Amino acid sequence: MKANIGLIGLAVMGQNLVLNMDDHGFRVAVFNRTTSTVDEFLAGPAQNTQVIGTHSLEELVDSLVSPRVVMLMVKAGEVVDQYIDKLVPLLSAGDIIVDGGNSLFTDTNRRTKDLQEHNIYYIGTGVSGGEEGARHGPSIMPGGNHAAWSTVKAIFQAISAQVDGQPCCEWVGDNGAGHYVKMVHNGIEYGDMQLICEAYQLLSEGLGLDANAMHEIFAEWNQGVLSSYLIEITAAILAYKDTDGEPLVDKILDTAGQKGTGKWTGINALDLGIPLTLIGESVFARCLSAQKDERVKAANILPARPNMPFSGDKQVMISAIRDALYAAKIISYAQGFRLMREASKEYNLALNYGEIALMWRGGCIIRSQFLNDIKQAFDSNPDLENLLLADFFVDAISQADAGWRKAVMLGVELGLPTPAFSSALAYYDAYRSERLPANLLQAQRDYFGAHTYERIDQARGEFFHTDWTGHGGKTASTTYTV
Repeated sequence: MKANIGLIGLAVMGQNLVLNMDDHGFRVAVFNRTTSTVDEFLAGPAQNTQVIGTHSLEELVDSLVSPRVVMLMVKAGEVVDQYIDKLVPLLSAGDIIVDGGNSLFTDTNRRTKDLQEHNIYYIGTGVSGGEEGARHGPSIMPGGNHAAWSTVKAIFQAISAQVDGQPCCEWVGDNGAGHYVKMVHNGIEYGDMQLICEAYQLLSEGLGLDANAMHEIFAEWNQGVLSSYLIEITAAILAYKDTDGEPLVDKILDTAGQKGTGKWTGINALDLGIPLTLIGESVFARCLSAQKDERVKAANILPARPNMPFSGDKQVMISAIRDALYAAKIISYAQGFRLMREASKEYNLALNYGEIALMWRGGCIIRSQFLNDIKQAFDSNPDLENLLLADFFVDAISQADAGWRKAVMLGVELGLPTPAFSSALAYYDAYRSERLPANLLQAQRDYFGAHTYERIDQARGEFFHTDWTGHGGKTASTTYTV
C-alpha cells in the first residue's frame, strides 16, 4: 500500500509530525539525508506503525499515491532550494511540495511562482508548537498555491490542535502568506518571552523573591487573564530543582540565542513603516544578553545599580507587575496584528485576522486565553484598525495602566532594565496622543535639508519650505535630484 504523504527530515519535529500523522490513520513515507536515521526511526519511535522508510528520493516519490505530496522539514534557506531542485525531476504535474520549516516569506513567494511554471504546487506552511505540539497537535498556518489545499487539508486539520472542536489550521492565503503569519507569530513569541523575563527580574531582583515564591505567583497568574502556555512553563521552570535541590533556573547562563524569525519581523516592520517597538526591543534584548563578557566588564567599570531594598507593599507591587505584563502583552499583539494588516494591503495577502487568532489559540507557543478576546474583537469588527481601539482592550489596558507605570518606575528606580515594558508604554502613550513633537522634527528636516513640511492651518498634502537662515534659498529638496 502506498503512502498518503512523504516527509523529508527526521529531526525531532519531523519525527513527531510523522508519528502524529500515523496516529490519525495517514500512511507516511520518510526519508533523511543520513539514511541510518531512517532505520533508527523505524526500529525505535516508529516501530509497529504504518510508516514506510526509504533510502533515496526516488524511492520516496515512488512510494506515494498520486497526486504526490512531499513535505520538507529541513533547515530553511539554501537546503530547501536544494531539495526542491532534486524533487522537481521526480515529480509530475499536479504533485505538491510542502515546506514546513521557518522559511522567509519572500522565499516562499519565489518558490510558489517557480514551481507553478513546472505545474507543481507549492505550500509554505508555518508549524508552531515545538516538539510537543508536533507530536500531539500543532498550530499549522498554510499558504502558497491554493489549488493544493484541498489535497492536504484533511491531513493538516486532522493532526493540528483542536480548540472547541475547531482545528488550529486553516488556509491563510496565497504565496508566502502562511510563512508571513508564522514569522509574525514568532516575533510575538519573542515579545511574550521578553515580557515574562522582565516580570521575573522585577520579582526576583526588585522584590527579592526566590524561585519558589515566583513559581507560586506565575502559577496563580496562569489561572487568570494571563493564562497561557508560556506562563505555564515559566511556573514549571521556576519549580524545577537541580540534583542538589537548588532551583535549576538560577544556574543557567544569562545569554539567549535566536534563529532569526524575530529579526525578520522587525526588518519587515521597518520596511512597511509600522512601529513594532516591543518586538524590536525583545530582539535587541537577546542581542545584548549575548554580549556576556562585555557586560561583565562593564559591570566592573560603570557605577553599580542603586542598592535599595524594596520597602513598599510587595503584594501591591506584585499586582502592578502582573498589570504591566498584561498591558504590555496587549501592546505586543496590537503591534503584531497592525503589521499583518499593513502587509495584507502591501502584499495583497487578504489575511483573516480572526481566523489567525483562532489558529493561534491551541498548539502553538503563544497559545493563550487572551487570543479568544482577539478573535472576538475581529469577529465584531473585521476592519478594526488596531486592537487598542476594541472596547475589550480599551477597558483592559485602562484598568492595568496605573500598575504598568508603577512597575516601569520600579525598574527605573532600581536600575533594572525593562525595555519591553517601557517601549510598550511609550508606544501606548504616543498612539493615544493627538499631537506629537514631530512638528519640530519636520522643521529640523526642512532647516538642514529643505525637506518641506505641512501646516496645521492648510490642507493636508500641501507642502511648504522656509528659508530659515536667510541664505538657504527657496528651492525645496523635493524639486530637484542630486
